[in-house]
Amino acid sequence: MSAPGPSKKRARDEEAAEGSSASAKRKVHPFFQKRSDTQDDVLGEPKPFQWLPSLGPRKTCFHAINLKPVNASKVAALDLDGTVIKADLRHSTDWQWWAPIVPKKLRELHNEGYSIVLISNQNLKAGKLNTWKEKVAKVAKALEDVPFRLLSATEKDEFRKPMPGMYYELEKIFAKDGVQIDKGQSFFVGDAAGRIYSKTKKDFASTDRKWALNVDLKFLTPEEYFLGLPPHPTYELPGFDPNTLPELPEVLPSSSALLPPPLTQELVVFVGFPSLGKTSFFRKHFQAAGYAHINQDTLKTRAKCVSAVVDAVKGGKSCVVDNTNKDAATRKLYIDIAKKNKIPVRCFYFTGSIDLAWHNNLYRAFVQPLAELEVRRDLVPYLAYVQFRDGFEEPGADEEFTEIKRVNFVFEGTEEERRRWSMWLQITGK
Repeated sequence: MSAPGPSKKRARDEEAAEGSSASAKRKVHPFFQKRSDTQDDVLGEPKPFQWLPSLGPRKTCFHAINLKPVNASKVAALDLDGTVIKADLRHSTDWQWWAPIVPKKLRELHNEGYSIVLISNQNLKAGKLNTWKEKVAKVAKALEDVPFRLLSATEKDEFRKPMPGMYYELEKIFAKDGVQIDKGQSFFVGDAAGRIYSKTKKDFASTDRKWALNVDLKFLTPEEYFLGLPPHPTYELPGFDPNTLPELPEVLPSSSALLPPPLTQELVVFVGFPSLGKTSFFRKHFQAAGYAHINQDTLKTRAKCVSAVVDAVKGGKSCVVDNTNKDAATRKLYIDIAKKNKIPVRCFYFTGSIDLAWHNNLYRAFVQPLAELEVRRDLVPYLAYVQFRDGFEEPGADEEFTEIKRVNFVFEGTEEERRRWSMWLQITGK
């Protein structure tokens, strides 16, 4: 896994697909224009299928509409490939309905007052993405009397199902019309449902079912919705589920004080994966007590961290080394400073797994609610977690720490923050 990044080529391809700007067009008197050029402005008729400006900070969520869809509180959200159309023609402009009844059911939804929204993952290179866009336009042409909206994730980021980004964009679009989605009357249909058919046969993924769980919509498979079949009895949801974490005390052992009573000069070394709350733990427990905060993200090099610790200790200050400090050799640099200056040195080992750490990383970078003017954190590359895991040496008694405490991750936040943190968060995998 790696952090998503913008694609300039994709942006150029998208702009080309959307057409040139109005200012670049030659002005023609409406009397001489073709009907298709004037139908919106003169006749008030909706345009056929069109691509709108892409959504999101990196413009990675494609956005299109067919005709003029109304934003209604009842939303029928459907996956595209494998749900509305067959998935086996994925890399061609050719397409077929998933079942003959699909267009009839879509028309019924429209007549019943639903907003129809297609929600699709498309992680394709520019050439194939353009092929896919051509195919979508053909599907829209076959639904010339059915207004719908389409949102499509094109990168491994906050928009890729099961990440909830496309739903949040949908909420923003509807809110502009003063419409709030009624989740009790809305639903999502998708084929990536994690169904198990036999020991060797199962769905290719469970991301559609997870997406529905994340955004709290009723979930149906195409077989259930279009064919009226009963729900499949067995399915699995692989991946990291934060709701399965055991409830543990934040710090163990709890028999000794977290800060020395009375406060005396000491050196504290943090150990653990990125994204396990080390800096938050420092702010919560050590900052008010006057401990210096030594962090390589700020100082950039280990040598500068070591130098900063030396200066702090010589100045009579206690300090916390808030880095991953994955191996004994790295930790020895700080232990030797403490021994030389004859002060205690304690280790706080943050015990969370790579799965928990990566989950927290995705939450911070893509899902965590932000206060006004607050800037979202960058995604830490997965390679950083792998490198820590592969080179990790658990702190031991032979390292001559005065004490080793184990810190268990305990989520702290508002009800909405906890709800989002508790979601299925993944940008790859099943």
